[in-house]
Amino acid sequence: MLVALLGAGLLLSAGAARAQFFGGRDPVVFPSPSRTDRAFSLCRIMYTSSRREPSGAGWRTDYPFGEINLMTRFSELTRTPVPFRGPRRPEHYVVRITDDALFQCPFTMASDVGTMSLSPIEVERLRDYLLKGGFLWVDDFWGSAAWEQWEREIAQVLPPSEYPIEDVALDDPIFNAQFVVHAVPQISNIAFWRATGGSSTSERGPDSAVPHFRAIRDTRGRILVVMSHNTDIADSWEREGEDAAYFFRFSPNGYAVGINVLLHALSH
Repeated sequence: MLVALLGAGLLLSAGAARAQFFGGRDPVVFPSPSRTDRAFSLCRIMYTSSRREPSGAGWRTDYPFGEINLMTRFSELTRTPVPFRGPRRPEHYVVRITDDALFQCPFTMASDVGTMSLSPIEVERLRDYLLKGGFLWVDDFWGSAAWEQWEREIAQVLPPSEYPIEDVALDDPIFNAQFVVHAVPQISNIAFWRATGGSSTSERGPDSAVPHFRAIRDTRGRILVVMSHNTDIADSWEREGEDAAYFFRFSPNGYAVGINVLLHALSH
């Protein structure tokens, strides 16, 4: 019921999204390490890719309209103050893992992480960021090869003997922060969905048939990293105004997960 209400609310402004969100690219903006404002903003992690995935674009995957649309909806559907740099252009940043500005980002996101390759200094800095209170959400990576690549990289940052990866149960508070999420949605990118006539959402066939939502917690139970694997939740934000059928099929559930994760990260 809550997701249905969310969809109805999003529909009211879908026309504006269609007109404003899908032309050109925002310039890359790096946060200042000396930011004095404490308003919430989202930081996209810039990383180096050592391999390629079909339909992936490395760190730029789902950037910038994934975060633009998510932050806009976050400002509309919650009371969290979100800073804007212009009409319907919320503040969002790109950050290198080696930048001191990383520690000014309360929430970071990365897509296509099945191609990520971290240097030793990036491993150390990302570990420091996460253990000092940072939060990372990785999304839009598909199949066993991408998972194995990501698992190797994050194991250098957070050794699994101390920080195991776990599947998040649907009764976990992260799935109930504002909207009740009853299942992990499998959302394909819009091009794949169109190419299959809307009949499939598994971008790697049998190798990605089951979507996963996993987490790494610290010793006190705080979530440090969430991982949405075999699903492209950010595409349901990025592409919300391009196709009404795609919107109705995926965007309400995608926003429900996105807003819940943001609220959980900010309140824990």
